Amino acid sequence: MAKKLTPRQKRKFRIRNRISGSSERPRLTVFRSAKHIYAQVIDDEAGATVASVSTLSLDLRSVAQEGTKVDVAQKVGALLAKVCIEKQIEKVVFDRNGYLYHGRVKALAEAARGAGLKF
Repeated sequence: MAKKLTPRQKRKFRIRNRISGSSERPRLTVFRSAKHIYAQVIDDEAGATVASVSTLSLDLRSVAQEGTKVDVAQKVGALLAKVCIEKQIEKVVFDRNGYLYHGRVKALAEAARGAGLKF
């Protein structure tokens, strides 16, 4: 029996058909749960994760409990941009992973842009 897809999964597959990451312009993908937010930079050609940051990262674990979820998402975005720039990655393709570009996802993206990533 076929498994029914959720509306977010449908949006996710529709988006992923159009975008993919390369070595010169990897894909920045976002996943959010009820408590945490995760961001990865992925090179789809090599099938490798170049960088990843989340609220569970050692750098953000203590900060993640302070402020609102949107504030924490901004910190995750800024830290991810810093890690990417250290690895000479300045341009990325943004993958919102089926989520609406609103709230925490928007805050993470704008913080990454403000810290120097281009997308």
